[in-house]
Amino acid sequence: MVRIRLARYGLKRQPIYRIVVTDGRKARNGKEIEALGYHNPRTRPSTDIVDEGRALYWLSVGAQPSESVLNILNRTGTMGRFERLKKGEALEALVAEAEANKPEVSPRTAYPAPAPGEGKGPRAQERAAAAASAAAEE
Repeated sequence: MVRIRLARYGLKRQPIYRIVVTDGRKARNGKEIEALGYHNPRTRPSTDIVDEGRALYWLSVGAQPSESVLNILNRTGTMGRFERLKKGEALEALVAEAEANKPEVSPRTAYPAPAPGEGKGPRAQERAAAAASAAAEE
């Protein structure tokens, strides 16, 4: 069965997910058939970019979205447009509507990666304590 699901990319504790079409039996980050967009949960609000035309195509030929991708498609309005496509509206008109309603991605919403020593783990706390003691000695 062909699935539309998320594939995880990015660094440790800094995930970015690609929305991909793949065989349901493949591994999470296995070979994909096609990439449809991405989801960045580290922004406020989360950034969801979907290629509407290709997503509507894959949904129309029977690809099943995972629960998380279904939530993303509902948020972007793709599932509503898919219901209208099933009722007989033209694909080109729906894709043009999606392009007109596409949100702008602001770089201000991105969370910066923590600098060395600013993380939450035990090593980061040790480094911060060592830096504080070195600054106190000077």
